[in-house]
Amino acid sequence: MTFSTFTPAQAAELAVVERSGFIESRHIGSAVVLDPQGSPLISLGAPDVPVFTRSSLKPLQAIAAMSLGAQLEGQSAALAMASHKSESGHVAVVSATLEAAGLSVSDLQCPSAHPADGAFRRELQEAARAQGAENTDPRSPLYFNCSGKHAAFLAAARAIGADTSTYLSPDHPVQQKVAEVVTAFASEEPSAVGIDGCGAPVFALSLTGLARAIGRVIRMGSSAGGVEEPKGAWAAYESEARTLTEAVFADPWTIEGHGRPNSTVIDELGVFAKGGAEGVIVMATRSGYSVALKCLDGSSRATGLVALTLLQRAGAFDAEPRGASATGNDKVDAVIAAITDPVTGGTDSEGRTNVVGRLKLGEDIATISERKRD
Repeated sequence: MTFSTFTPAQAAELAVVERSGFIESRHIGSAVVLDPQGSPLISLGAPDVPVFTRSSLKPLQAIAAMSLGAQLEGQSAALAMASHKSESGHVAVVSATLEAAGLSVSDLQCPSAHPADGAFRRELQEAARAQGAENTDPRSPLYFNCSGKHAAFLAAARAIGADTSTYLSPDHPVQQKVAEVVTAFASEEPSAVGIDGCGAPVFALSLTGLARAIGRVIRMGSSAGGVEEPKGAWAAYESEARTLTEAVFADPWTIEGHGRPNSTVIDELGVFAKGGAEGVIVMATRSGYSVALKCLDGSSRATGLVALTLLQRAGAFDAEPRGASATGNDKVDAVIAAITDPVTGGTDSEGRTNVVGRLKLGEDIATISERKRD
């Protein structure tokens, strides 16, 4: 039997690509926005049908590792839930995490990769040439975008005295703890377990369960005195949630990279954002509003635009004591523009790239009225 996510017939139109006044492409998918209590405010497509959560799951994987004793704080905690672009700063933090746990790069079981950050890659190449190295092609598991998560898994295995050579096995104590944490925060049993691109187990959850889980992490991690105490199995992880939330808001560059979409959303709007492969993204405000969506074609081109628009139309930013609420819709719109690539075609007489179209909201979102809080 083959399990499946939702079908095109169940999906909604989330975004379209307009080129020269012609609708060239359509992104269909599913999405959901939840309020801080976990009740749906906006539902599109089939958000209760499972999807593989991919890297959007990383906050829960980091919480599991920390709860087992992985000594992560500050930037090392943030890198545990990052999909980093291998800037020099990312690599330094992951290296330090491994060293602190008595581990090395050779213990990482994620694939080898080149640094996605061009400046750091060139820096490594120049250093290799200066040393007269035969091979100047920098490639290592350390540069893979999930290396921070893998370092956290290894640190957790070392902390509990478990085998570090099998840390990616679904039966390993670290991965069993991840499954427990996922179920607690999502209030939902995963419907399937697969192998992620980095080799780690990845869980299939409904978008509603994913939004619920990450909304709880960020709300619980952001709560101050006077805020109602969280209830439920997830409440046992309040310390880890707080450490992660404080870490990523203190250093947004850690989660993806300077100027990258997720990091920009966190930095400019004070909203947690974590994309995943195959068109998945989750965002959550400090007050606990959350959105999760998947583009069915697996493209991430429209995910930031759609997620921020849905939070905006659900009235989520009106509930924030700081961040986006301070400047209203203009700032949210500016961030959407900053993280959404234009549609281009050729150059003008001065050699500048022509903008000939744009990514626009699909009909199923364009018709949603903006909600205002009382």
